[in-house]
Amino acid sequence: MRVLPGLTLKNAGRESLAGVTLLAIAVPLNIGYAQIAGLPATAGLYALIVPAVVYALLVTSRQLVASPDAAAAALVASSLGGLAVAGSQTYLTMAFAQAIIAGVLFALCSIFKLGFLANFLSKPILVGFVGGLALDILVSQVAKMLGIKINSGGEFVEKVSDLFTGLGTINGWAVILSVASIVVLVVGRRVAKVVPWALIVLIVSTSVTVLFNLEALGVSVLGKVDAGPPSFTWPILDWVTWLQLVPSAIALVLVTMAEGLLVARSYGEKRGYSTSPNRDLLAFGAGNVAAGISGGFTIGSSTSRTAAMDQAGSRTQLPSIVTAAGTLLLVIFGTALLEHIPSPAIGAIVAVAIIPLLGIAEFRTLWRQQKFEFVIGAVCFLGALLLGPIAGIVIAFVLSLINLARRAANPAIDVLGADDGVGSSVLADEFAGVATAPGVVVLRFAAPLFFANAAVFEAAVQKAVGADVRHLVLDLEAVTDIDVTGAESFTSARAWLAAHDVSLSYSRLRPDLRTKLEHYGLIDGTTVYPTNREAVAALQAEHPVHSGTRSIE
Repeated sequence: MRVLPGLTLKNAGRESLAGVTLLAIAVPLNIGYAQIAGLPATAGLYALIVPAVVYALLVTSRQLVASPDAAAAALVASSLGGLAVAGSQTYLTMAFAQAIIAGVLFALCSIFKLGFLANFLSKPILVGFVGGLALDILVSQVAKMLGIKINSGGEFVEKVSDLFTGLGTINGWAVILSVASIVVLVVGRRVAKVVPWALIVLIVSTSVTVLFNLEALGVSVLGKVDAGPPSFTWPILDWVTWLQLVPSAIALVLVTMAEGLLVARSYGEKRGYSTSPNRDLLAFGAGNVAAGISGGFTIGSSTSRTAAMDQAGSRTQLPSIVTAAGTLLLVIFGTALLEHIPSPAIGAIVAVAIIPLLGIAEFRTLWRQQKFEFVIGAVCFLGALLLGPIAGIVIAFVLSLINLARRAANPAIDVLGADDGVGSSVLADEFAGVATAPGVVVLRFAAPLFFANAAVFEAAVQKAVGADVRHLVLDLEAVTDIDVTGAESFTSARAWLAAHDVSLSYSRLRPDLRTKLEHYGLIDGTTVYPTNREAVAALQAEHPVHSGTRSIE
């Protein structure tokens, strides 16, 4: 196993410089995400040290950046808010334990090769789920930018209500700082993307706050940040509390798996290197355990930071290690520099970072391309926003299964032409009993045969057999599996064909499916042909078609 693949003496300088850029981006964002999660700033900073190094040394992806992100922070806040008071020692201990549980789950997914579970979270579901969390976060950040006090750990409706009822308490200086920060962040990125504008915003806004004593004018600041390196401890909780944290840890793991593995694979394909999803899951597992025992909180995949590193020319994990070293120096020697960072500036930085997560452009695309997918995304959006992330992830999985069953229940079932091309869909309303050749129909069923589509299969067989058909050939190349319900439907279809004096043959039968058909007793007395053309030729030669028709009921 190679450590830091892709790193050479030739690119070490460029990678180190990218690490400085990542440090400038990550520090203000992680402070903001820690506040979203209801945790002290040090929890966000500590997540950049030991967990980042452990992840970087184990992962196969050369570019995916692991760190707490907006979605993870919102999940932490909403899942722990009902169990303890945000900011309390119990709350902090639960956040550590939650990270450890997530780490163990990641490791189990790696060991049992369960990365495929992430595939159940389709793009519409991810867009909706993350978008709902993002809007919930945005309300809290808008309150910070306006200088309004709200219960950031409350439900979405409660926070919106607090925001509107508190409009009379808007702080003008907070608004000025927020607007100026947003302008610098938005315009600055268009002018020069590689410049760490978030860091510049923090430095300038903090200087202005100190210079004009804005704290005395009602502008809230980050406050005292505990100094010192991370210490290694184990969270002490009773076993009931540990169990209460499992559902939220599962949600964190699923979201990170779905997004992280997809982003890792896409960058690997884009830059020409291979990744191992199961090894990457192990890296996430080790990183989260490290976060839980070193004072951080759950880490996920940061798409925005990964994109920033790609634009900076980074192709290794060295920037994460450079960031870890820089953050360690900061928490040991520079925490005094963080105390006067104005909350409105932090709110502006986080708000600008999470606005793309609302998925507005993606929802527009879904509406144009597939309205059913849009509805799925919208339901997940509302579920995550109004019912919470745990309910949201449950809704996401249920919708995924419904969508999967809906598609599987309506597979392509076609009568093939003499040249093996698709002749006519049996499921089409205008299907009129088209034959492949005189007296012969070749029917292709393009899906595994199981309980969701067994009845459709049986009906299609009967519909495909017209009055002058004497032979039905089932092209089984696309049938990869068959369950008990499918076997019963298959048996019923065979009996119907026999009762109407229509022979049944198979073509292009996969070896693994043949074994299963033999197990269900569906091979005996049936001829298997290697190709459709051979089947048609043999059946026509063996039983030439004569004039006259038969009645099919």
